[in-house]
Amino acid sequence: MTLALSQNVVNLMYVVASVGLILGIKGLSHPATARRGNFLAAAGMTIAVAFTFASPEIDEYWLIIVGIAIGAVIGAVSARKVKMTAMPQMVALFNGVGGGAAALIAAAEFHRLTPAPDHVAGDTIAAILFSALIGSISFTGSLIAFAKLQDLMTGSPITFPAQQVVNGFVLAAALGCAIAAGATEAGVWMVLLLALSLLFGALLVLPIGGADMPVVISFLNAFTGLAAASSGFVLDNNALIIGGTLVGASGTLLTILMSRAMNRSLANVLFSAFGQTPAGGAAVAAGADGQSVREVSADDLAVMLAYARQVMVVPGYGLAVAQAQHAVRELADLLEGRGVQVKYAIHPVAGRMPGHMNVLLAEADVPYPQLLDMEDANPEFPRTDVALVIGANDVTNPAARTNRDSPLYGMPILDVDRAANVVVLKRSMSPGFAGVDNELYFNPKCAMLFGDAKASLEKLIVAARGL
Repeated sequence: MTLALSQNVVNLMYVVASVGLILGIKGLSHPATARRGNFLAAAGMTIAVAFTFASPEIDEYWLIIVGIAIGAVIGAVSARKVKMTAMPQMVALFNGVGGGAAALIAAAEFHRLTPAPDHVAGDTIAAILFSALIGSISFTGSLIAFAKLQDLMTGSPITFPAQQVVNGFVLAAALGCAIAAGATEAGVWMVLLLALSLLFGALLVLPIGGADMPVVISFLNAFTGLAAASSGFVLDNNALIIGGTLVGASGTLLTILMSRAMNRSLANVLFSAFGQTPAGGAAVAAGADGQSVREVSADDLAVMLAYARQVMVVPGYGLAVAQAQHAVRELADLLEGRGVQVKYAIHPVAGRMPGHMNVLLAEADVPYPQLLDMEDANPEFPRTDVALVIGANDVTNPAARTNRDSPLYGMPILDVDRAANVVVLKRSMSPGFAGVDNELYFNPKCAMLFGDAKASLEKLIVAARGL
C-alpha cells in the first residue's frame, strides 16, 4: 500500500501548514484570538503530519502510527489532568522530549549514512552533529528544569567549586567530539558527543534557581527549535525546517523579553546562581533593625476593601498554588457590587511562566480589560486605596528600586508601595525565589494577612457579605 504524492505537492502543503503555524502563534498574542490561534496552529500541524505520510520517501507506516497513537494518548491525558499550576513543568518536559527526539534522529541518521565511501556531504554531517549537540543539551536541561519545578529536587541553585570551569571543559570536549565525528565518521565519537552533551545540559541548569526557570525553559525551547530545524535539513523536510525555525525564533525573543523584564542579562541568569540564600539567611536579617510587621484580620480588611474607591489586586505564584483565582473573582464581584473599582496588576514574570497569571484569571472569567500590564498598572497605584497582594513577592519588593546591594536591584517591579494601603496575603514571612526579604512588609502602611491564599480570601468573602 502506498500513499505517495509528488514531493512538490507535499512541499506545497508544508507551506500551507507553516502559514497555519504562523497565524496560530500570532493569534496567541491576545485572549480574544487565542482560541482561534490554537485551532489554526493545530490545523497546521495536522496538515504537516498528514502530508508527511504521503511523502514518496516513506514506505513503512506502522511504526509512525504507533508513535502517533502513544503520543496522542499521553498528550490528551496530560492536557486534561495537569493543573494550571503545573503547566510550566509540563512545558519543560514536553520541550525536553522534542530535544531528545531531535538528538535521536541525528544519531539514527549518523548510523545510517556513515561510514560512506566518499564521506557524507559536509552540510549534512554538520546538521547531524549540530542537532545531536543542541537536542541533547535541551533534553537533559529540560528534565532538570522539570525536576526543580516539580519539587523532585531543590529549586535552589546547586553549585560546586570550579563549576563553570568544569562546565566549560565538558562543552569543549563535546565540541571536540563533534569535530572528530565529522572528520572520521566513527560511531564512537558520536556516542561520546551525545553523552557529553547530555551531561552538559544537566550541569548547565543545576546552578540556576527556581525563579529563573521560566527564562531557562524559554532558552531551552529555542534550542529545541534549532535542533528540530537542523533535523529538517538532515531529513530534507521543509515542515521541520520552518516549524523549528519558528520555535527557535519565538523562544529566543521570549528569552530576551523575560531577561529585560528582570533587568538581567541571559549570562547572569545562566551563570550567577541567582536565588542562592547566603549563610545567615535572609530571615535572620528581617529583625536586624528592630523592624516588625503589622497583621490585619479578615474582618478589618473586609471593611477596608468595602469602603475603598479603587482596589488593585496583585496576583503571584501563591495565588496559583492555592488555586484561589475563583475566590478572588468572587471577592471582586462583591466589591464591584458596592461600587468599588477592581483592577489587576500583572507583572511580566509573575508566576512561573509568562502569561501564567492571565490564564489563571481568565479561567475564573475575570474580564480581560481589568488585567493591566506593569506599564499600565504602575501609574494607577498612587490613585489606589488598597493594593491587595496575593502570593507575589519579589515583583513587589521596593529594594529593586532603592537598594543597590540587593540581587533584585534594577528589576522593574509593581509599585504597590505607592498605594494608600497595602495588604499582603501570604503563608509566612519566608523570602521569595530571590532569597531576600521583602522591604515592603516592613512599610508602616503595609499589613499582613497570614494563611493559605484561598482560605484567607474565603474568610474575606464571608466578612464582606456580612457588612
